Amino acid sequence: MLLPMLQSLRVRNFAIVESLEVDFGPGLNVITGETGAGKSIVIGALGLLLGMRADRSQVRTGAEQCQIEASFFLTDTAAIGALLDELGITACEEGTLVLRRTVTAASGSGKCVVNDCTTTVQSLKRIGDLLVDLHGPHEHQSLLNQDFQLEILDAFGHLEAERTAHQKTYDAVLEIRRRRSALDGDDESVAQQIEMLAFQIKEIEAAELQGQSEESLAAEHALLANAQEILTLGQSATAALSEDDASAFQRVVEARRQLDAMARLTEEASPWQTEAEALASGIQALATSLQRRMESIELDPARLQWVEERIGILHRLKRKYGGTIAEILEFVTKARSRLQDLSSRTERLAAIDKEQKAAEKAMLATGETLTSRRQKAAQELGRAVTTNLRALGFPHGEFRIEITPAEPRPSGLDLVDFGFAPNVGEPMRPLRVIASSGEISRVMLATKAVLAKHDRVPVLVFDEVDANVGGEMGVAIGEKLQAIAKGHQVLCITHLPQVAAHGTTHFAVAKRVTKGRTFTEISPVVGTQREEEIARMLGGKNLTSVTLRHARELLARP
Repeated sequence: MLLPMLQSLRVRNFAIVESLEVDFGPGLNVITGETGAGKSIVIGALGLLLGMRADRSQVRTGAEQCQIEASFFLTDTAAIGALLDELGITACEEGTLVLRRTVTAASGSGKCVVNDCTTTVQSLKRIGDLLVDLHGPHEHQSLLNQDFQLEILDAFGHLEAERTAHQKTYDAVLEIRRRRSALDGDDESVAQQIEMLAFQIKEIEAAELQGQSEESLAAEHALLANAQEILTLGQSATAALSEDDASAFQRVVEARRQLDAMARLTEEASPWQTEAEALASGIQALATSLQRRMESIELDPARLQWVEERIGILHRLKRKYGGTIAEILEFVTKARSRLQDLSSRTERLAAIDKEQKAAEKAMLATGETLTSRRQKAAQELGRAVTTNLRALGFPHGEFRIEITPAEPRPSGLDLVDFGFAPNVGEPMRPLRVIASSGEISRVMLATKAVLAKHDRVPVLVFDEVDANVGGEMGVAIGEKLQAIAKGHQVLCITHLPQVAAHGTTHFAVAKRVTKGRTFTEISPVVGTQREEEIARMLGGKNLTSVTLRHARELLARP
């Protein structure tokens, strides 16, 4: 089955890297190399791309900017697609997501691009959190976040239904509290609100806006305000059309007589007779229509004053209650409802208090059910992680999940804290206060081995997961990484040959000096090259038949 994965990483002018391109494979990708060769630079570049803090010192000396680019293949783009849509970023094409970030040497600022859309560092980080989990000495470690720990516990216990049920009851309580808050207040404040609402309702109702059209008022005002001029112009037009001796009608009638005489001499004039007759009739009809309209217009100062007052009232109401008549009417509807609520405040408060009490009881019930299920899941997860830790170099280590009561939240009534005691006689301490990155990495590894089926982040990166261990312990770590890689793509920087031998894909990082400049390079290790790299890790640069044989044995392990 094809799994989502980081397909390629391209790095330009980052730290001591001038140019680097890596095509990762599915499963477990191991990165090896001599101490100081720059293995962690690869992870640092990836971290920068995923939204970590940028610094101009990260740009290679002499370069104007560094650039990191990665291509991800996603088998299911639903979650990332929803986030991209929220951020206004182009959707993935055929499951491919491309991230790019540049940092300038001049200021340390730069540019973030996702699928050819410019975005912010914060958005880049949100996208990165869905794609990659980085676990290393200087990387963000989500396992230390208590909210993430709660997510892990609920995923392990399959508590999605219980969390959803509690979320609904919690939201119901918030809604009731919001309604109560809207009614709440001291008596003086409520009385003032009632007085104000009553005034507003009375003012709007007095205007009688129902069925009123602002456009019709404006049209009537224009007619009344210009009535005298309209009458004068209309009467002049009527006279010019039909009443004066030299009116248009009289001139056309005279033309008609001339055409009648012409028609007796030539048939060609006959159509002109018809046209002249139609023109005379049209002029007469126009004059009649205009005359009737002029007779209907009255000089009515009282009506004009009334219309102007209505327009003034409407403008005042619009300034106070809404930009249109519809918005003013909507305001008064809400005001009536609010006034009704306040007027019956005592009764409504009593009813809401009763409703709130029942809702809070239901919320506590769903929360307590969730807590009970979490306690059971916490014991099971604690035992499972402890078992894995004892195979990872902590023979007396113990992992425990503490659940303590908390104020109600959408996620429940609990605070969760992952605790770890690495050695006999040491107290259990919250994982978030443990200083050793090696310990944290192995706890993460043990946890990931248990939760591999539940983790939704497709790419897991481990740096120094094998810190301060060696020998057969490296074999155990390699086996755990290999198990996790069955459901995720895993990138692991390692100094242990026992871990490297478990890799599906192997890369070696090397450092060279040319013309006084240091360069870091990474290349795939295949065939006999892999035997030689494992042998180098076992015994140094001087390869012997013993180290080569040991390397082959490690690679031959199932």
